[in-house]
Amino acid sequence: MSEQPTSTRHIALASRPTGEPTAENFRLETVDLPELAEGQVLVRNEVMSVDPYMRGRMDDRESYVAPFAVDAPLDGGAVGEVVASRSEAVAVGQHVLHGLGWREHAVLPGDRVSVVDTDAAPASAYLGILGMPGLTAYAGLTAVAEMKEGDIVFVSGAAGAVGSAVGQIAKALGAEKVIGSAGSPEKVQRVRELGFDEAFGYRDRPVRQSLRELAPSGIDVYFDNVGGEHLEAAIGSLRLFGRVAMCGAIAQYNATEPAPGPRNLALAIGKNLTLRGFIVGHYDHLAAEYRERATQWLADGRLQADETFREGLDAAPQAFIDLLGGANTGKMLVRL
Repeated sequence: MSEQPTSTRHIALASRPTGEPTAENFRLETVDLPELAEGQVLVRNEVMSVDPYMRGRMDDRESYVAPFAVDAPLDGGAVGEVVASRSEAVAVGQHVLHGLGWREHAVLPGDRVSVVDTDAAPASAYLGILGMPGLTAYAGLTAVAEMKEGDIVFVSGAAGAVGSAVGQIAKALGAEKVIGSAGSPEKVQRVRELGFDEAFGYRDRPVRQSLRELAPSGIDVYFDNVGGEHLEAAIGSLRLFGRVAMCGAIAQYNATEPAPGPRNLALAIGKNLTLRGFIVGHYDHLAAEYRERATQWLADGRLQADETFREGLDAAPQAFIDLLGGANTGKMLVRL
């Protein structure tokens, strides 16, 4: 084992964004690493995640998770190798999943990491298809939207890490038809290649028009990653007792004023619709079930995972900015 490092680099939140984040909202810092306390491990991060939910944490407002602090390092999912350990449960050389990304090294308690098998799947998979995005897709479909075999399913943001998994899992679970929306012709083509029955570009024409054309008899389930126009269109196309899993609203994450709600929300009354928001952290009890099923789906080709990589900690802020702008196909990741 190489000598334990005494310093490392991290990305701190330099200032809170107004609207779209810019490079000036981030700062690269070099800091000393503390001596390990009893029970702690030192992890050399190999890959980290940037995720849309992080935008909300950059604002100083109450939410389901505490906001990032100005002048403090950001955090998020990461996988790395344990290079020093004072934990009986975690050995040097093991790879672990944890929540202290946005830095090249992390010091944290051994009970705050999960050992992962990087021989069975690459480290990045535990941040994507076998991690939080995959579980989000599975829990949203099965527990929140209560998808049934034969349902017609529509998913927005279909080329992203969660959306692409939603469509493929829906097909694996017996959906009659799966429709996805995406932001470019290349992404629409990729969504079709992943097994979606139909896909359309939401910039080409009104979403409601495309959805009615591709699902003339209506839809049963809408998995919402976008909000706004997509949610309004889905409410218009949902059939009696339709269900919406409200996962994200990326269309308004950079908004500086409150976004108006769907103008047709009253349709939910007569259609007996269910619109249900959810946070994946409340569905950890489904993680083992999902990973078992996902491993089999990956093995038989029913599930694929696209990844978009940026290189080096210095690239993390721009990777996050580009994620919010839709520059990724599948999971956006940073190799460290």
